[in-house]
Amino acid sequence: MPEAWNKKRERQYQHVKDSAEDRGESEDTAEEIAARTVNKARAQQGESEEASKVSTKDKSPSERGGERSHSGAQGRTKDQLYEDAKRQDVEGRSTMTKDELKKALDDRE
Repeated sequence: MPEAWNKKRERQYQHVKDSAEDRGESEDTAEEIAARTVNKARAQQGESEEASKVSTKDKSPSERGGERSHSGAQGRTKDQLYEDAKRQDVEGRSTMTKDELKKALDDRE
């Protein structure tokens, strides 16, 4: 756990990690889920130095309640796909639809 987290965030991390492990996730996956959840909550509360637009404008993890988990019916949002495409420098991403972004990212894997 990063040292920048306060006691509340450390408790939140442990709770999310334990819940993910209880659902059958591996320890590595549970740690990743917990870290992402805590970091998003920190970004939305203005506790982090840097935050993406998706992190600050989207529903909080507690509001969302897993409704867009990667294994869900709709998967990632268009904004999330766009941010991934931006990180991978996908050409033409600004005019792509959600399905086109998804295909472009899948083709790179």
